[in-house]
Amino acid sequence: MSINSQTCNFKKKNATSGKLIMLTAERRQFILEILRRDKKVLSSELSAVLKVSEDTIRRDLRELAETGLLQRVHGGALLSSPATASYADRIQQAPIEKEAIARAAAKLVLPGQVVILDGGTTTLQVARHLPIDLQATVITNSPPIAVALAEHPHIEVVMLGGQLYKKALVNIGAATVEALRMIRADLCMLGVCSLHPEVGISVTNLNEAHVKQAMIKSAAEVVGLVTAAKLDTAAPYVVASIHALSYLVTAPVVPLEVLTSYKDLGLTIIREDIDSATIIDSEAPVYKSIID
Repeated sequence: MSINSQTCNFKKKNATSGKLIMLTAERRQFILEILRRDKKVLSSELSAVLKVSEDTIRRDLRELAETGLLQRVHGGALLSSPATASYADRIQQAPIEKEAIARAAAKLVLPGQVVILDGGTTTLQVARHLPIDLQATVITNSPPIAVALAEHPHIEVVMLGGQLYKKALVNIGAATVEALRMIRADLCMLGVCSLHPEVGISVTNLNEAHVKQAMIKSAAEVVGLVTAAKLDTAAPYVVASIHALSYLVTAPVVPLEVLTSYKDLGLTIIREDIDSATIIDSEAPVYKSIID
């Protein structure tokens, strides 16, 4: 359905001029519907279709952004990050997706490796899915992950200090970043708040962005763990471009066409099916054993 055809459902005639008009609430609802369908909106295009000024569209986008319904970017808007809920609430979101992602991601950890596990509810599931006989070192800024691995017989746990960001239950701040500068890890499992082919990796908290940047710099390879709702979204603070990721692990509910733009950027994409992991781009020989 084109934008032009969809506007007819909202337009009404002005009693005096006979012109087609749209109420502010209807116009903003229309913008949100187009955004959900197309994953982005352009101010210039909306202005032309809705027959209002770009200033009016920018005002609409600004007020919608203030309510958390979208993320403004230069020239328009993208879907906003869903990672705005509390940790307790996020634990309940998409549990089947997160378990599937965790199963696939846990298979990427090789014996003897030093692995950075970023905080998050998906990375917590990764910790819980690490094999009981795995010998490795896990470095984390997440108290829940450290506790989850406390009873693992063969994994050494290194807890990064800092200020506890209560909403996400992770340690952040200068002390966390400084500690990461001393680490050279084999792998980083990055919890992703928002991922977009153009914007890259972004988060809702500036200090958390600095910690994630330090994690990326401290690891030879970076794995992004992304549920369906976080793809093609954006948040206020950019961590890195999409090229910072070596691999993208996501859930089988994500349509292949959604992943095309990420694969075109050179990412190896891994999806966990019910019985095995499916690699869409299997150029990395280290990971071919997952689907053997």
